[in-house]
Amino acid sequence: MIVQDHHPLQTLTTFGTPATAQRVVTLQANTPDAPSRLDRDVDDLLASGLLDSPYLILGGGSNVVFTQDYPGTVIRLGAGSIQSGSGEDGNYLTAGAGLELDTVVNHCVERGYCGGVENLSAIPGTVGGAVVQNAGAYGVETGEFVERVEALDLRERRRVSLTREECRFAYRTSLFKEQSGRYLILEAHFRFGTAAFAPTLKYRALADELQRRGIASPTQRQMRDLIADIRWAKLPRPEEHGSAGSFFKNPVVDEAVYRRLREQHPDMPEAHASAEGYKLSAGWLIDRAGWKGRTLGRAGVWPQQALVLYNADHCTGQEVIALAQAIQDDVLQKFGVALQPEAILI
Repeated sequence: MIVQDHHPLQTLTTFGTPATAQRVVTLQANTPDAPSRLDRDVDDLLASGLLDSPYLILGGGSNVVFTQDYPGTVIRLGAGSIQSGSGEDGNYLTAGAGLELDTVVNHCVERGYCGGVENLSAIPGTVGGAVVQNAGAYGVETGEFVERVEALDLRERRRVSLTREECRFAYRTSLFKEQSGRYLILEAHFRFGTAAFAPTLKYRALADELQRRGIASPTQRQMRDLIADIRWAKLPRPEEHGSAGSFFKNPVVDEAVYRRLREQHPDMPEAHASAEGYKLSAGWLIDRAGWKGRTLGRAGVWPQQALVLYNADHCTGQEVIALAQAIQDDVLQKFGVALQPEAILI
């Protein structure tokens, strides 16, 4: 494993707020040329004593905002490899947790693995981070495709294999997020159905864009390209402005609250109903509250998507907190709806 003392964290997160870790430890992933390298690094980590002091697991850093220096060890996993194949009951794929999620999505599309995985295109971050967060987009979530997760239980100091059910996936959360810091995800096993491709169009924006482009029967590749185009049209490019993607979760409210808001605001987008309640658009609430395109200090709300907070000019984590809190207070006052961050503030 690679140990780096007093390591800056700005380049390890997409938001890019200034902070330093006491040390950063990188576990090297398995490759075809070194199939047991990760096992050796895991053994070295367990024997190092570093887990007896504060530690933090960091994936691609795409949903993390550091608000201060970290007085401990940041643990990262190097990019691994993909193994895939087909069986009678589906298509299978195993991916190292340090791989970029979009690399895996592209691999699936190239091989025609269906079920809506193309809707996860252009989501930044790693496979491990996507599993922790149950990352999703346009009505599809990572956890839908997970069959099993291999992880290191840092509390019990042993490797474990957890089924999809044991991972307890829910909206933007999982067992790994609920018990933050306990599990270091090493690799994820995915399974995809064998049915012919059909686009997943739960969100009207996708159907509208297909119609605008004059595509009646899109291919899976066309859907991937379309979704990537939509995302990058409304999100800041990481090389230009730091962000953590969608900063807030879409709030879920009961029917009474939803009906009240629909009556008060007839132009409010239709909510996605589920057993948990009615999922509102956090972006619409923030936009209607007047925050879209505004800045507070050196942190701002992205002009093309109110759900995204961004690093306008070398902002600090404390400035991000101040902006987020101001938005939460304003939305609660104006709509009676509490927004919860999807980004992780450390």
